[in-house]
Amino acid sequence: MAVRRQTLVLLVLLAPVTLFLGVFFLLPLVIIALFSLLAPGLYGGVEWTFYHWNYGRIFGWADGLIEIYEPIYLQILGRSLGFAAMTVVLCLILCYPVAFWVSRLPSRWRLFFIFLITLPFFSSLIVRLYAWLLILKPSGLLNSVLMGMDLISQPLEILYTPAAVVLGMVYVMVPFMFLPLYSAVDNLDRALIEASMDLGATRVQTFLKVILPQTLPGILGGSVIVFIPSVGNFIVPDVLGGAKGLMIGNLVEQQFLSARNWPFGSALSMVVMTLVLVVLLTSMAAARRKGSQNA
Repeated sequence: MAVRRQTLVLLVLLAPVTLFLGVFFLLPLVIIALFSLLAPGLYGGVEWTFYHWNYGRIFGWADGLIEIYEPIYLQILGRSLGFAAMTVVLCLILCYPVAFWVSRLPSRWRLFFIFLITLPFFSSLIVRLYAWLLILKPSGLLNSVLMGMDLISQPLEILYTPAAVVLGMVYVMVPFMFLPLYSAVDNLDRALIEASMDLGATRVQTFLKVILPQTLPGILGGSVIVFIPSVGNFIVPDVLGGAKGLMIGNLVEQQFLSARNWPFGSALSMVVMTLVLVVLLTSMAAARRKGSQNA
């Protein structure tokens, strides 16, 4: 009776979340998957006929008459993956040493710096990105300072370049990388580090054999949290990248809103979601393998 009562309570508690995810996540996902296999309507929408050429237009088996294979789509996808990977690496380089530094501060200052890291969440993303426009434009703050110090003779062309896109995404994603890293660093077993140093290990050996394995879950978690939204990001490339910073998220937005080709936009979305799923499954397998080794 007690087990049945606990099961009933668990079902009641999970029902709202399950209903919410089913209606607002699984159902739209099923609709997108269905639309990706339908023909585009003449004036938008879909026609209810099986149409696999949407994927052929991306991967190369288009019919060559109505739908034409264009390698630009795979190039944009590759660019998106490259930008996302660069964002992960740069965020990790920036946040990893800072997490160690913050973890060694007194409790009062530690909370203050964590607040500073999360401070951007209290303002609009669009406002923050337009602030970067004022900083990076040819007559902006950065070029004015560099030219005032006689470090450059003419303004740097940073805005509307891939570098501006990566810079903007790193700026947006830094808090998402820092928080998992800080949690992992804060939970380090300091006794193991001291034992390693007492037994004659060098700083590099201690880092590779003791510190890195303990912080690896935070590195994996932060990398996944940063990589997934970075692949599909369309706001940062739209504001800072221009045509040179076009990413797969911008392409999906154009297909749904401008071109009104919902099936092709759905096919692109399914490709992105498949890549995200692969990343998630890979990270989960790596975390499970790491957990079994520690056990």
